[in-house]
Amino acid sequence: MPLFSPTTLGSLSLSNRVVMAPLTRVRSGETGVPNDLVVEYYSQRATTGLIVSEGTYTSAESQSYPGQPGIVSPGQIEGWRRVADAVHGKGGLIVMQLMHGGRVTHPSINGGNQPIAPSAVAIAGDVRTPDGKLPYPVPHAPSEAEISGLVAEHVLAARNAISAGFDGVEVHSANGYLLHEFLSPVSNVRDDSYGGSPANRARFGIEVITAVADEIGADRVGVRISPSHNIQDVAETDADETRATYEALVDGIAPLGLAYLSVLHAEPAGELVQHLRARFGGPLMANSGFGVVTTRDDAEQLIADDSADVIAVGRMIIANPDLVRRWSERREVNEPDASTFYGTDERGYTDYPALAS
Repeated sequence: MPLFSPTTLGSLSLSNRVVMAPLTRVRSGETGVPNDLVVEYYSQRATTGLIVSEGTYTSAESQSYPGQPGIVSPGQIEGWRRVADAVHGKGGLIVMQLMHGGRVTHPSINGGNQPIAPSAVAIAGDVRTPDGKLPYPVPHAPSEAEISGLVAEHVLAARNAISAGFDGVEVHSANGYLLHEFLSPVSNVRDDSYGGSPANRARFGIEVITAVADEIGADRVGVRISPSHNIQDVAETDADETRATYEALVDGIAPLGLAYLSVLHAEPAGELVQHLRARFGGPLMANSGFGVVTTRDDAEQLIADDSADVIAVGRMIIANPDLVRRWSERREVNEPDASTFYGTDERGYTDYPALAS
């Protein structure tokens, strides 16, 4: 099917197969409440088939970055409701990416809380904080009882997202954050039922995704994974081990009937991604990964070859709020300016021009 044809992901009916990837933009200030600028940014991009929001923290301790939005407080829920209303007002769809940052944070970022991770293993190196660069702290490894609380935290966040008017949620199990940390034998060295084998390391993610699906309906839930991404000290360098771990995860969630599986990988048409897609048995959202700009030709080819059902696009949607029109009409595109990806104002955020109507 063509890139610009309609499709469905669970209960979501998309007008085209171009999806706005979840993109960290840190414009929500100290309170984590989406503001007027955030409302404008998302509503500008409502002509994509689906918007996946930036990673949104599920508790104070799970916040990874200054300026990151949350879905915890009444103010945050109301701020996101304004975003959802604006996107819907322009005929768009939006799901919220639920992101527990795990050990990718610091007490000076997350309200003074000790970070939490599957094991008490710190990330090597320094983290940027409001107080300057500081070493990543050693995280707290939760007990099995505490893990049930982390599952409940994701459920409440999903409920809050739906109450804010979102069309669904995406559970973030990629890029080195908490759920991804449980999957890797490097960041997860537990010897209980949540560690030590591929099946055990996949258990937490399966529990979170299942509980969220039970709460809001599986047909409104997507999941994002990034096997072998090797980021933020979440190393997955043993191909057989990685394959077995993601098979366990996908096999555990496949029976739920989720809306989609989003895979961030350098080779979306490659054997591993397509193998996991077949085991999942539902729609695949392909994303070619960090540092690689997805072109129109790339996206069209993946759809034409039936290597994916929809394509998540990042940098080109940052720079082109009307990317679907530009690509479908084969018009020139704005080039993204990486120096303004992160900031506090409209520069590189809402000031990229759209085509004249």
